[in-house]
Amino acid sequence: MNSKKTTDKKQNHYGKVAVLMGGSSAERVISLETGRAVHAALCRQGVDAYALDARDDVIENLIQGNFDRAFVALHGRGGEDGVIQGVLETLDIPYTGSGVLGSALTMDKILTKNIWQQHGLTTPAFMEVGSEQELHDAAESIGLPLMVKPIHEGSSCGASKVESLDDIKSAWHTANQYDDGVLAESWVHGREYTAAILGQEVLPLIRLETPHVFYDYQAKYEVDSTRYICPCGLDSEREEEIKVSVLKAFNVVAASGWGRVDLFIDDNDQAWLIEVNTIPGMTSHSLVPMAAKQSGMEFDDLVLRILDTSIQEQFEMETATA
Repeated sequence: MNSKKTTDKKQNHYGKVAVLMGGSSAERVISLETGRAVHAALCRQGVDAYALDARDDVIENLIQGNFDRAFVALHGRGGEDGVIQGVLETLDIPYTGSGVLGSALTMDKILTKNIWQQHGLTTPAFMEVGSEQELHDAAESIGLPLMVKPIHEGSSCGASKVESLDDIKSAWHTANQYDDGVLAESWVHGREYTAAILGQEVLPLIRLETPHVFYDYQAKYEVDSTRYICPCGLDSEREEEIKVSVLKAFNVVAASGWGRVDLFIDDNDQAWLIEVNTIPGMTSHSLVPMAAKQSGMEFDDLVLRILDTSIQEQFEMETATA
């Protein structure tokens, strides 16, 4: 088949695609970078794709654009919490990734951890805190050190480590500027890993190493000192055990399509689940493309595989209304 026929087939297969990016969350800059990379990949593959900044006029633009489906490349609140997913469902536009329920649940770190515990999955001890005093109480109850972060943010926005009671005031204000709800979580001494999920397949795990105190915003996006180790160094049997737990952790919170689960393995080889990201980054520093490449999948193919999740969503929507 010549290239023109291949291009036409892809355009007919997917129709007109809106790549939703940007928005107004704290992760806007990263979302724009993700969206541009996704849009460029779709265009290279002959898909009729349009970059759409999801700001205040997003609903009007979606209606006027007469789109057949949407690739959601929005990070953070308004894009990763079920809000835009609800808009797309109202407009009968199939979209990539998790639905309203899975997006809303995973955006809330407390709800996610509660569900994990109900299903026998291990996650570090945690408390929700609503004031500086409550954070002080959590430090005494859980013990130091603590990881402190907003309940409804990603990309480590507002996150910090509390090593002594003197750190509490700063950690509280750093997190509280992003969210009224703050999570205090027991610090895990060990190695950090991330597991990318595509459909019901867990891609090769990546081990993260950074000279920073933890894998913070700068380590993720702004520096070149972070090391991404894949293969991750676990023996194959242990990695498969982790993959089983990761997939269960993803499914029990109603996540679907694609995403990422972050975890630690402590010095006693115990795995601790941290959080789910239903719309991971797709930038030059991003983890899902790295894992996909290790499994033999190039970036453009990964983007198409993710876009395919909107076709499954369309099938489910059509079945439900039949």
